[in-house]
Amino acid sequence: MKQRFNITGMTCSACSNHIEKAVNKISGIKEVNVNLLTNSMTVNFDDTVTISDIINTVINNGYGASVSDKMQEEVEKLNKKDKKTKVDTNTYDRLANKEINEMKKRLIISFIFLIPLMYISMGHMMNFPLFSIFHGIENMITFSLTQALLTIPIIFVNRKYFIGGFKSLLKGSPNMDTLIAIGSTSAVVYGVFAIYMIGYGLGVNNVEIVEKYMMNIYFESAGTILTLITLGKYLEIKSKGKTLEAISKLIELAPKTATVIRNEKTIEIASEDIILGDIVVIKPGEKIPVDGIVVSGLSYVDQSAITGESIPVKKEVGDNVISATINKSGSFEFKAQKIGEDTTISQIIRLVEEASSSKAPISKIADRISGVFVPIVILISIISVIIWLIMGQTYEFALSIGIAVLVISCPCALGLATPVSIMVGTGKGAQNGILIKSGEALETLHQIDTIVLDKTGTITEGKPKVTDIICINETIKDNELMRIIASLEEKSEHPISIAILNKAKDMNIQLDEVERFDAILGKGVQGEINNTSYIAGNVLLMKENEIKVNDVYEKYTNQGKTVICIADNSKKELLGIVTISDTIKESSRLAIQLLKKMNIKTIIATGDNKNVAKYIADKVGIKEILSEVLPQDKERQIRELQEKGNKVAMVGDGINDSPALVRANVGIAIGAGTDIALESADVVLIKNDLLDVVKAILLSKKVINNIRGNLFWAFFYNSVGIPLAAGVLYNTYDIVLTPMIAAGAMSLSSICVVLNALRLKRLKLDLKRDNKNNQEGNNTKINNEKGDYMKKEIHIENMSCNHCKMAVENKLAQIEGIQSVEVNLDDKKAIVEFDKQIENIDEILKNMIEELGYEVTLIK
Repeated sequence: MKQRFNITGMTCSACSNHIEKAVNKISGIKEVNVNLLTNSMTVNFDDTVTISDIINTVINNGYGASVSDKMQEEVEKLNKKDKKTKVDTNTYDRLANKEINEMKKRLIISFIFLIPLMYISMGHMMNFPLFSIFHGIENMITFSLTQALLTIPIIFVNRKYFIGGFKSLLKGSPNMDTLIAIGSTSAVVYGVFAIYMIGYGLGVNNVEIVEKYMMNIYFESAGTILTLITLGKYLEIKSKGKTLEAISKLIELAPKTATVIRNEKTIEIASEDIILGDIVVIKPGEKIPVDGIVVSGLSYVDQSAITGESIPVKKEVGDNVISATINKSGSFEFKAQKIGEDTTISQIIRLVEEASSSKAPISKIADRISGVFVPIVILISIISVIIWLIMGQTYEFALSIGIAVLVISCPCALGLATPVSIMVGTGKGAQNGILIKSGEALETLHQIDTIVLDKTGTITEGKPKVTDIICINETIKDNELMRIIASLEEKSEHPISIAILNKAKDMNIQLDEVERFDAILGKGVQGEINNTSYIAGNVLLMKENEIKVNDVYEKYTNQGKTVICIADNSKKELLGIVTISDTIKESSRLAIQLLKKMNIKTIIATGDNKNVAKYIADKVGIKEILSEVLPQDKERQIRELQEKGNKVAMVGDGINDSPALVRANVGIAIGAGTDIALESADVVLIKNDLLDVVKAILLSKKVINNIRGNLFWAFFYNSVGIPLAAGVLYNTYDIVLTPMIAAGAMSLSSICVVLNALRLKRLKLDLKRDNKNNQEGNNTKINNEKGDYMKKEIHIENMSCNHCKMAVENKLAQIEGIQSVEVNLDDKKAIVEFDKQIENIDEILKNMIEELGYEVTLIK
């Protein structure tokens, strides 16, 4: 039996590991997978184990557990408590918001009491104005007791750290909560002890005792530790909630209602009530509710949500249709073949949930060592007290030594080593348009060795554009050809007409009136312009009208482009062709070159056909291609790569990429992509630029190096400070650290860690063309050493007008390092002046020009 549980109270990877170990000890458990990101646990167990056994085991180890099927009951409880909130059946959002709101409440209360606590405790040192009751030795009880009272609410609202931390310690699996609890408790215990000693000193009129302990009150240390940790946890929980939102929005994709034909009547029903064999009616603009096969009609369907294809696909009798895709034009009827959990969109939702649950959280370095560090510190403290008592020292001296050991080893520096660097690193990423949604993603990025790239909208622009205008008849020019086809397409409802009309608008072409217009479904359009009959469409339309198609049609078809032929039907003469395709982003090729220099393998995975995928891959320099893949295929490919030991990043922008984005070690979404892709991903690139993938990896390398430095100094501080606090130099040099000095050293160690992390703010992530080597990808700035300029002469075919000239000049001028471009239309050549440091200049120039649809015959 397999059951999913909701888990509460987890705060770090050590928590999830501890729960896994505890549940695995139950006899009859086959497999346990705890996911910190989704606060869930999936357990596979036999009949000898009951659900109560599993839940009680989790609860006994300091965490909360409930069966996932009971989430609706939790929502109903929430709605009863919150009468002002509209009842929301979306369990994922509601449960995520409950945890966020609880943490926010704790954070606000903590700051409300921490601010006056810090003001009173530090007021004397900072010369802040204070009431007279806090001044003078005679008022030290008031001074110290007020701090204690202000600390109590902070401890109470953050009591989970103490409950979970000490429970984990007693179970033999200390975690970050244990470190927080021990450090805070040490400060509070010594503060209480100091209050008693101050009271005793005042009672016996011993000013020396009062003066000794009045500076040894460390309640503000406990309050600060708890408040800052809670702030970090609040930000972490908000990021974790995004995965649940992604699943919610996937669910919303499918339409709520559908129109079906039953008993020869057309009726509207809920989508979930569709049964196998139902005939579903789809009108223009409607979403397809379930998977099926077309039985009548013809239309074009936007499948970009599932396949990633930017151009709508023709659907006629016998073709399959997919749930959650959108009908663009025309009406049709289809027979339901997959319903409920079997539909494509339901499978995508399931994949996102499963991949999210099986994604093992990255263990924090501090968590891994805390299991050894905490017991050792406690042991050293106890042994120090015993040894000094045996050596004849007073109980007060021995207790002071023991507390000094605990205070100086307070896990502030250790706890800050990772999160502070991550906080600064994510801030630096945000400044550069890179939103890193979790510390886990930032840590994992530097280990990536394989990147799977979606094509549409990631490598390419994601919008169909006219890329080539080829005039076959010498008497006609580009503008005239575009005037004819744009005039015809203006009345068409076909999706590619938008690309043609946009191109005509860019060329400032005035359209003509079209008479006797007719749209020929699946083939093209025809009409009369100025008493001349024209047709525009595919090769089938040309053959039907006995018009011979030039070989150039096949050339562009092999490049994966949509080719439209324009012909004078009166003369039965082909005038020219216009090609439409998705264009490559300017930065994609450079980004892939830089990834290769960092020894990162790149793979294209796309729903488009093989010709399109190969053409794009060749242009950007990628050798490995996965074409015509559905979401399941992308997710499976990433899983197979991970099983081979690869650390995989997925870069995408579509709904179809969501399962793969979640499955990958790091999911990276292009900023212009869908909301679901953005929420499923760990990293979002706001600038819609693949170069930011390189920046994100370089940032990760720097942050990880910074964290390692922080951990080194945190442990160096402890390795020196703990022996000094234990008094190893007391007998020889009369050197001993009081709790006050220990607390100062502890604060200093934390400051050092923070200052080291702040060095990341000076990090520069400006990428320029690297013509030598980027030192295995570890440089954050790829330099271009300026040198002498060189010239190239490029011979170009198919240029025929000033528009062609301007297009080539503008395209080449965008290459970094190009100093000047001059195109001569009559000689059909371009003279380019460039920085000699640019590598592979011939290949770059050739690719850029051929992207515009022109042919390079010679470069010299």
